[in-house]
Amino acid sequence: MKIISWNVNGIRAAEKKGLFTWLEECGADIVCLQETKAQPQQLDEKFTPEGWNVTWASAERKGYSGTVIYSRRQPDSTGILDVPEFDAEGRTVIHKYGKTNLINCYFPNSQSEGARLDYKLGFNRALHEKANSLVEQGEDVIICGDFNVAHKPIDLTHPKNNEKNPGYLPEEREWMSQFLDSGYKDTFRMFHSEPENYTWWSYRMNARAKNVGWRIDYFCVNDNYSDKVTEALIQPEVMGSDHCPILLEVKDL
Repeated sequence: MKIISWNVNGIRAAEKKGLFTWLEECGADIVCLQETKAQPQQLDEKFTPEGWNVTWASAERKGYSGTVIYSRRQPDSTGILDVPEFDAEGRTVIHKYGKTNLINCYFPNSQSEGARLDYKLGFNRALHEKANSLVEQGEDVIICGDFNVAHKPIDLTHPKNNEKNPGYLPEEREWMSQFLDSGYKDTFRMFHSEPENYTWWSYRMNARAKNVGWRIDYFCVNDNYSDKVTEALIQPEVMGSDHCPILLEVKDL
């Protein structure tokens, strides 16, 4: 079973760059997209291709935030975070398959000088509580998406220069550490310990060509599910956004 997560930085812009050709060719069973910047009623039939189950969580504000899951397999149920202040921005959409909950998230950006740090940390806590609640009920969770944080110095090119910048603030990194320490795995680091693996690059200064980037997109699973994970990869060769896709392979779902 292959699952892909990708911040497309606008699904309408990505469609013009070949998103749905890629969708048919990528080999994934499930594709989770973030920052769709669209509401379903704004889109035509190209955005609901035949053979895919499609579940949207859109922001009330047009052209902003949003998540969607494309799945070859019909989910047993779908859901959202059920916290109005975060659901109003379409930040989470959930597919449930048996006892496994696939949670697709677009984490808030803490913004310059931490202007939205409190909002982001509130979202982080709400998501953590949701995941913990499911695990306590004997279920499993796969959390994927743009976490908008580089966890450790290895996860960005210039850590020292970014210590006061959004995405690398101490509070954000501390939350990520606490989250992982509480019973979750960063699946990429289960298989890959080497540096210079990034998922986002600025459009400025030819950053992607130079591989001056950040790893801010993740698949995380609860500890008990980690033995079902067979691979986690970054796909920097796939263009169409300032992020690239990431892939998780699991034994079953």
